[in-house]
Amino acid sequence: MLKSGDIAPAFSLPDADMETFDLASTAGKHHVVLYFYPRDKTPGCTLQAADFSDHEDEFTRYDCIVVGVSPDDCLTHAEFRDDEGLSIRLLSDADTEVCRLYKVWQEREVDGVKKMGVRRSTFIIDKQGRIRHALYDVTPRGHAAAVFELVKELESQNGKRNRQE
Repeated sequence: MLKSGDIAPAFSLPDADMETFDLASTAGKHHVVLYFYPRDKTPGCTLQAADFSDHEDEFTRYDCIVVGVSPDDCLTHAEFRDDEGLSIRLLSDADTEVCRLYKVWQEREVDGVKKMGVRRSTFIIDKQGRIRHALYDVTPRGHAAAVFELVKELESQNGKRNRQE
C-alpha cells in the first residue's frame, strides 16, 4: 500500500470529455485529491462524487484539484456527470492500470463471491507530488468534508514553510 511520504505514481488518463488529465501537469501549481471509487451511478459513489462537486469551490480556494477515478469508460462518466450535475473531473481507468499503480485494485468478497474491484481510497497529493495522506476503505458520507480539513491543514503548513524560507 502507498503511504504518506511516498511519491505519487505519475499517470495520464482521459476524463469524461476524453481530454487527458496528466498528474505531472499539476506539479508546483496544485494539490490534488485523487479518489478511487468502484462504479458510476451506485448510491455510495454518487454521494461521494456529489459531495466533492458541492465543495469544489472550497477546494479550489486552497489550490486543490479533485479528480475521481474508476474503471468505467469515458461515456459512462459523461452520463454520470450529466445526470448528477457533477463538476469534478472523472477519469477513466478502463484497463485498471492506475488502480494497480495506486494498489487499490484488489480481490474483494461480495455476497460470498470473490472478484477483483476497486478499494474505495483517497490520496491527498501535495504540490511537490508527494502523498501527504493515504486513506483506505473510506465511507462516502462526510468524506469530502474530512478530506477538505486535511487539505486546509496542508495549505496552512505550506504557508508556514514558505514564511520560514
